[in-house]
Amino acid sequence: MRRLQGERAAWLVVLGGVAAAVHVGKLPPALPVLRDALGMGLVQAGFLLSLVQFAGLALGLVVGLAADGLGLKRTMVLGLVLVGTASVAGGWARSPAPLLALRGVEGLGLLAAAMPAPGLIRRLVPARGLHAMLGVWGAYMPFATAMALLCGPAWMAWAGWQAWWWLLGALSLAMAAWLAAALPPDPAAPAVHIDWKGRVGQTLRAPGPWLVAVAFGVYSAQWLSVIGFLPSIYHASGFAPAWAAIATALAAAVNMVGNLVSGRLLQRGVPPQRLLAIGSLAMGIGGFLAFSDLLGAGAAAALVRYGAVLVFSMVGGMVPGTLFSLAVRLAPSEQTVSATVGWMQQWSSFGQFAGPPLVAWVAARAGGWQWSGVVTGSCAACGLVLAVCAGRLAPRSAH
Repeated sequence: MRRLQGERAAWLVVLGGVAAAVHVGKLPPALPVLRDALGMGLVQAGFLLSLVQFAGLALGLVVGLAADGLGLKRTMVLGLVLVGTASVAGGWARSPAPLLALRGVEGLGLLAAAMPAPGLIRRLVPARGLHAMLGVWGAYMPFATAMALLCGPAWMAWAGWQAWWWLLGALSLAMAAWLAAALPPDPAAPAVHIDWKGRVGQTLRAPGPWLVAVAFGVYSAQWLSVIGFLPSIYHASGFAPAWAAIATALAAAVNMVGNLVSGRLLQRGVPPQRLLAIGSLAMGIGGFLAFSDLLGAGAAAALVRYGAVLVFSMVGGMVPGTLFSLAVRLAPSEQTVSATVGWMQQWSSFGQFAGPPLVAWVAARAGGWQWSGVVTGSCAACGLVLAVCAGRLAPRSAH
């Protein structure tokens, strides 16, 4: 197979990220089925939703550093093999325990597949198109989630949840083979010793990696908590599964708009702190209205709540696109870009790991979803504070 170069190769990297990220989106539409089939409680379902992020929570920075030695392409291919193999094996689970364990393996594969991508894109794309392409990369998660939410219910109704796991596992394995064959090989590893301890210290002593990492954490906690539980909320409200799937898929898909717009606006010189502030404010207001019972009941209230979810996801999508660009700019040196992205991935995983169980716990204690907006609103407030900090830091750190 002919090796791809430039933006065509970068688009293949994005497709690789999508093939890994569908394993995050495959679970929300399956939760009602799995709760009935395997006897899961609501909080246990919340941990199943978030456990895919455990590897990133524990190993993001380490994998970021290891990718420099192993090679960015090799790391991404290995990640797709891991997540695909774990998904195929998960289709044979007959109780929650093995499914939970395999979700952890999927998480390691997702981390290894997604973490090297910004560095690969930076290697493949000319500088003039980098911001825009990183904005496209920021859309890999909502696109994959939307496709999984839209296709999952129909596939599971036809073939069962096990076949859904097998299908997506096969997709990831096929994508690993395509990336291995079509992407340019990694540069030869340097003969010199890599100072891992020095790079970790340099990364963690600089304010930039901390800013983008914590900001990604509070964003991810909000987004997965709202989008991840929408099918369950609609199911409890009596929505038909097909309509719930379409509504949730659209809510996830519009997040891509914010990602793509952020890349274009950054390319035109709009300050990143402005985009972060707008996105965080929209998520705070949208998340509060989506869960609030102040709107009452009825079709009009349901329409307003769904509109709030769309604003939450679409305008909030400017946050990850901006943060991926900032991560490349605020890394303390060229040698710490992978470590900075890994640290950001680690905090993103923490947000996705902690957010859904916390929202589920609040909902279980309150007897409904009406107080869940307090959790997402608190995260949005943190995002606004971090946007102010970005305004003070980014102008001095662009490179």
